[in-house]
Order: sequence, then structure tokens, then C-alpha cells
Amino acid sequence: MSTVRVRYFAGARAAAGVAEEDVSATNLGDLLDHLAGRHGSALAAALAVCSYLVDGVQWRDRSIPLPAAATVDVLPPFAGG
Repeated sequence: MSTVRVRYFAGARAAAGVAEEDVSATNLGDLLDHLAGRHGSALAAALAVCSYLVDGVQWRDRSIPLPAAATVDVLPPFAGG
């Protein structure tokens, strides 16, 4: 299990109630389950539609082990014109 820094942006930040936090998790799936359990249904709903960057690289596979001391950015969909 690795400890990673989670940084929330926009609506994910509002739902989590914090800008960032350190969390221990094995992979992205474990991390997201932990975050939803910790912060509740508003964040769980946001996490369902977010994109994730791990150390600046888009990360889609939720089963690959997270690197130790990684930074995970939680990015909700952005509106634009």
C-alpha cells in the first residue's frame, strides 16, 4: 500500500471539503472507494465522472498499483465555450 497525495479541483474540491490530502491505497480503485467512504455521497457522485492524473499522466486502469508518493489529481468535467 502506498501513501499518495490527492489534489481535488473545482467541484471535486467542493464535494471533498478539502483541497488536498494524503491517503494510503493500493490502486486507483481502492483510493476512490476510500475517498467516497471518507467524504460521503457528494464526493462519490463527483468521482464517478472525474478524470484522474497520476504524476501528471492520465490514469484509467483502476487496478494498476499506484506508485509510492504519487500525486493523484481529481479532475471533474470542465464546462467551456
